[in-house]
Amino acid sequence: STFVILSLPANSELSVEEVIKGRKALFSKNYSTAKRVQTFATKGEFDKAKTLMLEMSENYKTLLEYFPENSKEGFKTEALPAIWENKDEFNNLMTKSSNDMMQLTKIIETSDDIKGTLGKLMWANCKACHSKFRAPH
Repeated sequence: STFVILSLPANSELSVEEVIKGRKALFSKNYSTAKRVQTFATKGEFDKAKTLMLEMSENYKTLLEYFPENSKEGFKTEALPAIWENKDEFNNLMTKSSNDMMQLTKIIETSDDIKGTLGKLMWANCKACHSKFRAPH
């Protein structure tokens, strides 16, 4: 089932369960979207790829609000305590991921190494975050 998650106000009334499930859904969506971006870009379907890149960029911004202090554990979260111990670093990585997706929309069509460009501006951010902030799975 598809559901849309809107940006949350800081004093959100969402339960811890909704927050954790919400962020997992957003990351999961970005992963499946990233695979579609790769497919479209590789086929030269840049308009479709760019639409998805912008969607991912927005999701990363939304994710900034999905790690309140009270959501460190429970509900099968794979988020490591490192997120809260290094909140600025984590937030900067989400912001960088968002900005890099915007950058991708500007350069993907003229890239002579599409896979390499996607690796650098999209997949590298996934890896950087997973290696430090996500439990092995």
